[in-house]
Amino acid sequence: MPCPYQTTNLDLTLCLPREKRIFRTPSGRELFLPHGAGEGLVITNFMPAMKLACQEGLVPGNSLPERLERLHAWGYEGIEFWGGGLKERLPEVQNALKNSPVRASTVCAGFRGSPLDADPRERERAYEDIKELLYVAADIGAVGLIFVPIFGAPRIPDLRPLASPEQLEFDLLCLLLDELARTAEKAGAFLLLEPLNRYETHFIRRLEQAVAVCEKVAHPHLKIMADFFHMSIEEADIPTAIRHAGQWIAHVHLADSNRLLPGQGHTDFKSGFAALKEIGYTGYMALECGVAGDPGVELPKAAQFLKAQMS
Repeated sequence: MPCPYQTTNLDLTLCLPREKRIFRTPSGRELFLPHGAGEGLVITNFMPAMKLACQEGLVPGNSLPERLERLHAWGYEGIEFWGGGLKERLPEVQNALKNSPVRASTVCAGFRGSPLDADPRERERAYEDIKELLYVAADIGAVGLIFVPIFGAPRIPDLRPLASPEQLEFDLLCLLLDELARTAEKAGAFLLLEPLNRYETHFIRRLEQAVAVCEKVAHPHLKIMADFFHMSIEEADIPTAIRHAGQWIAHVHLADSNRLLPGQGHTDFKSGFAALKEIGYTGYMALECGVAGDPGVELPKAAQFLKAQMS
């Protein structure tokens, strides 16, 4: 089992349970202490470590157990699933996860319709699918469901001077999320709002805009997903944006500036990770990017690169 706790002043990692105390140094060396040993040792400032995850579609393998086994061997602790068709795969996914140390991090979209479509039938499709996927996410032990309110241009008419499309979208989204966040709470999952870059949406492109929605809805099961690729386009300063979003961030996507694996572009991950540590973030960071080359070679390299950036 991966060690979940890091101590900053001794630079060791403590693995529970207590009856078998295991300390791991930064170099990876494990130190085993029997119960009762090291009673005078004081370890303070425990910080749960951020965890690496990867989208299922990036991992080679003929079966989910094979993909999970590879992820574990390569240094990943979580796997992110596409929401489309996931309900039908529940028995397969639950059984595979039960026999693997790799956990489900999140469910990414996969719903029909659009929450901000002008057609009420499309909004209803999105609404019903999102509710269902929140329960699916909970059933596999995932943090929650990632969703984008709308892609592309506005679909709601411009009613200025009464209201702009963006104001109507904001009000409609908050109304919708008020109910969906309650469903998320009942399910035992989080609804994760994702800002996109300007080339993919006109609406909610920066973390601060997502925070405004979260503050308006004010429900503990509505959170934000921060994507390093989109932030590299939209945020003037990624660490500052992360610090300001603070408590609302509950998941992270990783891709470099060219939307390839981290380490293959020019994004400064180290400063971004430092900001995540400052806000106390201890959740998953999942790869959502292209893989140039052999995934069996490139995914382990990406994990090594990211862990170095976290140190």
